[in-house]
Amino acid sequence: MARWDPGAEERLKRAAVELYLERGYDNVTVTDIAERAGLTRRSYFRYFPDKREVLFAGSERLPPALAHAVLTADPNAAPLAAALDALARVGAQLAEQLGDVTERQAVIDASPELRERERTKMAAVTEAMRDALMQRQVNAGTAELAAQLATVAFQNAFRHWIETAGQASFGSCLHMVTDELRAAVAGT
Repeated sequence: MARWDPGAEERLKRAAVELYLERGYDNVTVTDIAERAGLTRRSYFRYFPDKREVLFAGSERLPPALAHAVLTADPNAAPLAAALDALARVGAQLAEQLGDVTERQAVIDASPELRERERTKMAAVTEAMRDALMQRQVNAGTAELAAQLATVAFQNAFRHWIETAGQASFGSCLHMVTDELRAAVAGT
């Protein structure tokens, strides 16, 4: 077998999702995933540090991308508007790259450990947007609140996008959620 097998990372991701759906996350080992993908356990660890990260690979790039998008948003935009604009731009790119994530989300939803990992990822997103808003001279309290609200909107929009199986654009899902958020705040 070649030292660097073409397509190995994608095969590992696919094998992991298949096995997690078949057996449940807790009943699958790294060895199981590697064998299903036709690779060795050692090969698995060239791509992922543990069995959780096969589902979250690349997520470490999301917070800095969002922070950059907040910093480059319209300088006159209100804090929440700047954060939502950043989410719309980065979320649309993310949706294009991810493709169908319905099965991945089902695996995460079925595991308390994976849901906790997802919450950790979202906390990093909130923190990155908060810090970027503070760099835009927004006071800490307002920056925190705007980042938290934007993260909740992002999570709801992403969930709705998954439920539509990609039939709706991420942008339209985020727009729908922000309309609901505005209605909730306005009391209508």
